[in-house]
Amino acid sequence: MEKATVYFTKEITPEALVRIYEAAGRELKGKVAVKLSTGEPGGHNFLNPQLIKGLVQKLSGTIVECNTAYGGKRSNNKDHWQTFKDHGFMDIAPCDLMDENGDMALPVKDGFHLEKNYVGEHLKNYDSVLILSHFKGHAMAGLGGALKNMSIGIGSARGKINIHTAGASLTDFAACFSMEQDKFLESMADADSAVMD
Repeated sequence: MEKATVYFTKEITPEALVRIYEAAGRELKGKVAVKLSTGEPGGHNFLNPQLIKGLVQKLSGTIVECNTAYGGKRSNNKDHWQTFKDHGFMDIAPCDLMDENGDMALPVKDGFHLEKNYVGEHLKNYDSVLILSHFKGHAMAGLGGALKNMSIGIGSARGKINIHTAGASLTDFAACFSMEQDKFLESMADADSAVMD
């Protein structure tokens, strides 16, 4: 099995972020979605827009996000758009709330639990996706990162419930808390494979 190449820098600057992207040797083509977490209003757990600005603009990227399944200021379009603005993302690039107008189902091939992955409908408008993640804990996944950002982050609000319940529900948010961790993690892998396909 071929080992993956891992890139690391101690320099946390906008210029270093561009260099890391260039070192990977991958060209993102067409219309580029830049998926990140917009962060909870009033919090600080999101990437600083000034840190990512150079890379996002180099790619002519659009910052994308979907609504949350839980209550709060990112669970509805109006408040989530305000979060984009308040956290400075609209100052550096176009932004898109991908499930603002609904979702679409992506097929899951040979999944552990999911047959369909429900993602923000606007995903169809993009040719490439760059995942930018900040390191954080997650109650069910253990850690939040690129794979969580691709599965749950690109999932619509009801798609998030679908993943958290291993395909048992699209609407029962309370059922998210009783799911076995392994089934949840396997469902994230199902959703990731659907997005990559």
